[in-house]
Amino acid sequence: MTDERLANPLACLARLPVGTGVIVRAKTPAALRTLALALRPLARRRRLPLLIAGDWRLAARLRVDGVHLPEAQARYGVLAGVRLWHKQGRQRLLTVACHDRAGLARAKALNASACTLSPLFATRSHPGSRTWGITRASLLIGAQATVPVMALGGINPLSAQTLNGRGFSGLAAIDGWTG
Repeated sequence: MTDERLANPLACLARLPVGTGVIVRAKTPAALRTLALALRPLARRRRLPLLIAGDWRLAARLRVDGVHLPEAQARYGVLAGVRLWHKQGRQRLLTVACHDRAGLARAKALNASACTLSPLFATRSHPGSRTWGITRASLLIGAQATVPVMALGGINPLSAQTLNGRGFSGLAAIDGWTG
């Protein structure tokens, strides 16, 4: 995932392993478009899925692989357009940010390709927030998740190792690329 903490997203994208992808996030629509345009050629060359956070129209215009819905947008947004866009393209991806049981239920109702569950561990982006921790998150996934769940929040090489065999389908990271 990109955000303002990631000084060189192109360098990070160049290091991503096969089978991964990028969710492009930025603070403003102009910055989102600029960053997506910068990352798209390398993502295509490396065959890495590129998803745009929160703007399915931009994703459609840029012909990227998918859209990532922030939790508030998944909960309160007008979703007819994104659902139709997702449904019309066989390979289009839709991921949803989840922070609780209701978020996982929304991801299922939206027929999401995957979702992120956060924050798993302490993270700079949400200082002081209550974290899921491995046990609570694993129990939630086992009890409720019918959509592949990616762990997010405090993911780094060490914390990633502790998630093996805990029910996660993947990992999403921001700070994990910076240090």
